[in-house]
Amino acid sequence: MVKIESNKTEYIQEFENLAALFCAEEELDIKHTESEDEVITEEFEVCLAGKSLAKSFQFSLQDNLSELRKKSVKKRKVKVYLYDMLSLVTGKRLPWGSLTGIRPTKLARDMIENGEVKESVVAEVFEKELRLSHDKAKLIPLILKNQKCIIRNDNLVDLYINIPVCPTRCFYCSFISNELKKVQSKLDLYLDCLIKEISAIRDVIARKAYIVRTVYIGGGTPSVLSEAQLDRLLSELNFNVSEFTVECGRPDTITAGKLDVLKKYGVTRISINPQTFCEATLKRIGRPTKNAQVLEGYSLALERGFVVNMDVIAGLPGEKLGIFKRTIKTLLELNPDNITVHTLSLKNGSILKSEGASDNGVAAMVDFAEKSLLANGYKPYYLYRQKHQLGGLENVGYFRDDKVCIFNIDSMEETNSILACGAGAMSKRIFNTENRIERQSNPKFIEDYISRIDEIVEKKKEFYLK
Repeated sequence: MVKIESNKTEYIQEFENLAALFCAEEELDIKHTESEDEVITEEFEVCLAGKSLAKSFQFSLQDNLSELRKKSVKKRKVKVYLYDMLSLVTGKRLPWGSLTGIRPTKLARDMIENGEVKESVVAEVFEKELRLSHDKAKLIPLILKNQKCIIRNDNLVDLYINIPVCPTRCFYCSFISNELKKVQSKLDLYLDCLIKEISAIRDVIARKAYIVRTVYIGGGTPSVLSEAQLDRLLSELNFNVSEFTVECGRPDTITAGKLDVLKKYGVTRISINPQTFCEATLKRIGRPTKNAQVLEGYSLALERGFVVNMDVIAGLPGEKLGIFKRTIKTLLELNPDNITVHTLSLKNGSILKSEGASDNGVAAMVDFAEKSLLANGYKPYYLYRQKHQLGGLENVGYFRDDKVCIFNIDSMEETNSILACGAGAMSKRIFNTENRIERQSNPKFIEDYISRIDEIVEKKKEFYLK
């Protein structure tokens, strides 16, 4: 249990997130006071299991910084001070140092563009000043180098469509996703409403003279839809795009007929996600799929010329390093265009969160995956972190042969607006010249989405046309 007192309430959430990475179980008390003058003073007292440490820190900010930048720089410094205190008290160091945010590479890019750090020394600065481990700091410039497709243009947008339905619920999943058998009777009505929202988005695109760069249909598992349902949905998405992705994550939903429908409407990229090639683990996590289904789906996808991504998860319950190594080696034999290595996240709402799980050597798994993929010609191109990830680690997407997923980069680096449709979808309007983002979320649950579709459509138009 973490107890935090501070005279700066805007820091408390960040402090809680950082403290949770150090002390998931133990009782931890943090007292903090900030005094502002020409020289800013930060006073901390940290108590853990009867061990107490008090210390003050002083620093000043450059006068030429904007108020927004001063606020950002100050918060980073204060988190580093707390990190140092917690590291001293617990004897621990974290792979991502004082960083708790989702997007480390976005922070690096912001710092480079604002003249706070030169691109050539970003790894050294992140290691020294933000306390990242040497290996994690090295990863950041590698990823920045591979994000050449970034284009900052407020008229360039990505379209996201959400299908929050899966065949069954995996035990690690915390997404608002419905089991197919529970909502099958509502799917056609859901598509009616989804198409109504897409129609409104088409009107927004025309009136704002937006250019749709990519289309991404995610979930959930969009490939749970029947061939007829996929045909009906995809016929509404006649945009001339650089990339068109449909997630087919569960291999037990893939058929030749469905892939033919995707090909008919210009889909260029799909995901087929084994998560692990250990079938005993798949059974343990409530994912009743077989390796043969992965191989069959992959073969069908290659025959039709799709770019294919495959996801795996490090730290699944019951798996040790040897099993994970076999999964990575199998992936390398298959040689998909993209591989995404996730670290298990024990989020609220997942079955595994309530049951608990240990990190089980997950850091060694992630390290093995990175070294193996780099040695075999894969390159990292996007990265994000989640709360409650084992070992405080990360998720990294890798590519080969220049086949990055543009949507993944755009969405994670928040460089282009995302027009998002469907239950649980989050729209983002990016104002690059103002360095500002506005967000609008749709209702999470299918039933609410259906009952409120007219309201959703009007709010969506207002959000983009104001």
